[in-house]
Amino acid sequence: MKAEEAKKIADQALQNLTDALKNGKSERITQYLAMLAKFHRYSFGNVLLILSQNPNATHVAGFSTWKQMGRFVKKGEKGIVIIAPMSIRPKNDKSEGEEQSDQDKPILRFRGVYVFDVSQTDGEPLPEPSRVSGDPQHHLNRIKEQIAERGITLDYDDVPPGADGVSRGGRISIRADLEPANEFSVIVHELAHELLHRGDQRPASKTVRETEAEAVAFVICQAIGLETGSAASDYIQLYDGKAETLASSLDRIQRVAAEIITAMTHAEGREHAA
Repeated sequence: MKAEEAKKIADQALQNLTDALKNGKSERITQYLAMLAKFHRYSFGNVLLILSQNPNATHVAGFSTWKQMGRFVKKGEKGIVIIAPMSIRPKNDKSEGEEQSDQDKPILRFRGVYVFDVSQTDGEPLPEPSRVSGDPQHHLNRIKEQIAERGITLDYDDVPPGADGVSRGGRISIRADLEPANEFSVIVHELAHELLHRGDQRPASKTVRETEAEAVAFVICQAIGLETGSAASDYIQLYDGKAETLASSLDRIQRVAAEIITAMTHAEGREHAA
């Protein structure tokens, strides 16, 4: 495939993605964001406490919060202890309207409370953003070969909790249990990070970086015929990206997407010639 053809494929896919972002958040991502809002943001110290007791924890919440989300803690599960602040108001004999001294003001104390990871619960499934589906066929091997040709290591180890993959600069790590379509999409997403975000041109904004990487993955997935649905727009909007964010990066996205498509089709052409 010539570069011009690859550019046309990228242009059409990016127009589709722009339209999806302009249409706003899908019902699925809206439900997912509403779920995330129920999970507290824990302090660094509590994060360390959680990971020391359950290194595989992904979503933790208290007993009542899980109940609100239609889930219940399984019988016999041991809670994860974290530290929570509590305000204690000292007793005083002052009548209403009398000025309070510093000794009369609420006192901040801390106590241990229990939270539970989602893996310790049963019940209604948690909402998730859409995922890519379909069969990448031989293209999964093609993208792995392209990564190897670029001198980048691909492995299935040491992926951060809650992530599907991570780009480390010369090394890409992917979760080992992904379905083939998702594996392909995540690999391309992390490859886009490697190609776009490892030099002086790295955008400072994470929103921009994730928008660029996911847009490249969207283009390549559409190019090989995978069902993308709202997966890419859901992911981008999860990082607060929108059509304007995408528009400002179109040239960079188009260039890298066309480069990957061209490389994949050249590899296929070499096999047919052999």
